[in-house]
Amino acid sequence: MKFSDSLLCTTVPSPLGPIVLAATDLALVGLWFDGQRHQPDASRWQQAPAHPLMAQASAQLSDYLAGRRKQFDLPLSVAGGSAFEQAVWLALMDIPVGGTCSYSTLAAAIGRPKAARAVGSAVGRNPLSIIVPCHRVLGNGGALTGYAGGLPRKVALLQLEGAAFAPSPTLGQPGQSSLSARPAP
Repeated sequence: MKFSDSLLCTTVPSPLGPIVLAATDLALVGLWFDGQRHQPDASRWQQAPAHPLMAQASAQLSDYLAGRRKQFDLPLSVAGGSAFEQAVWLALMDIPVGGTCSYSTLAAAIGRPKAARAVGSAVGRNPLSIIVPCHRVLGNGGALTGYAGGLPRKVALLQLEGAAFAPSPTLGQPGQSSLSARPAP
């Protein structure tokens, strides 16, 4: 994925480590944990922490991580991905807070039921971590699988949302509801 050299950016603190935000004047195009896999080099982007979109994204992110916000209300763009990646990223937005799904369920949701591995690759390259909730995708049976920001962060985000996932002896315990494509009623 290529990003324009004319993007605006800022780095904001979070309980899960520094987060890099990137935007055009009109839309947020990136949110990465600093140092995560597939994070582009932001050194050529203009630092703009006071830009209204950066301030809005930072405030909403802070509220989400503090448990005061469930949904984001920000202009987003995923135009930098391929048509397939964009389809995957848009489908991620349909996974509700507290819900999870498998890679194969996500592949079926975009009409490509045999493309679970390709879906996994696209999920891993999601440029809008947290807001486009790739952390809600689990392996079959609710197993914790890779996360570009690191599995401990995935566990923290799932626990924050009360989502169910298979236990991991070193990374945390699951939520209480059963694994489903939608949260338990």
